[in-house]
Amino acid sequence: MRFSADDLVASVLYRDEAVLVIDKPHGIAVHAGPKGGVTLEAFLPDLRFGAPDKPQLAHRLDRETTGCLVFGRNQKALRRLGSLFRDGLVKKTYLAFVCGRPSEEEGVIDLPLARRSHDKRSWWMKVDPAGDPSRTRYRTLGQADGLALLALSPETGRTHQLRVHCAAMGWPIAGDRVYGGDRAMAASSGLLLHAARIELPFYPGKPPLAVEAPLPEPFRHLLESLRMTLPPDFTLPEEMT
Repeated sequence: MRFSADDLVASVLYRDEAVLVIDKPHGIAVHAGPKGGVTLEAFLPDLRFGAPDKPQLAHRLDRETTGCLVFGRNQKALRRLGSLFRDGLVKKTYLAFVCGRPSEEEGVIDLPLARRSHDKRSWWMKVDPAGDPSRTRYRTLGQADGLALLALSPETGRTHQLRVHCAAMGWPIAGDRVYGGDRAMAASSGLLLHAARIELPFYPGKPPLAVEAPLPEPFRHLLESLRMTLPPDFTLPEEMT
């Protein structure tokens, strides 16, 4: 896909002297990988905005996942962000279209995850009783024609956690070619997973930095085609019970 520095600058959702949040586009990897192609790393100097150093990623999103992606603008900020993510203090809410629907309107997926392969270069994961504890909260926001729109809030940050958890529950994320199989690919040609909201308790004694990314076009198009509507003043659930 074509991607430019201007596109990246236009994607900035939040910026202060320490923290930068962008709306990551679909199809852009955050790091260089074996598949090659465009990566965000190549454009980081364009996000300096006068700072002496280029920003550094505080976490990662998959190539096909869109939405809120956080950077530290200096080493002190990066260390602070790293500790927040590592200690599970960052609240993240994703939106996903899934094939099928949960039997309960909301709940918790508590399934440990491990790598499918002993090769540490492999990113593919599986449910494994001997794996790392992994918890995801979910809420159903709407449903139509065999699809459901979910809000997903991961309490842990395992690789591909939301994708594996949803597939294991019997409602894979639409467009997930790795974990969703033919059913998921029949619903969408691209992964419909969006990092819609992030809350960072970055500054002690101050309210968390709360940043939201607008719905990407594939989500808006599917909502329209399914005649599924959300209230005009719709906001994401701030507390997932």
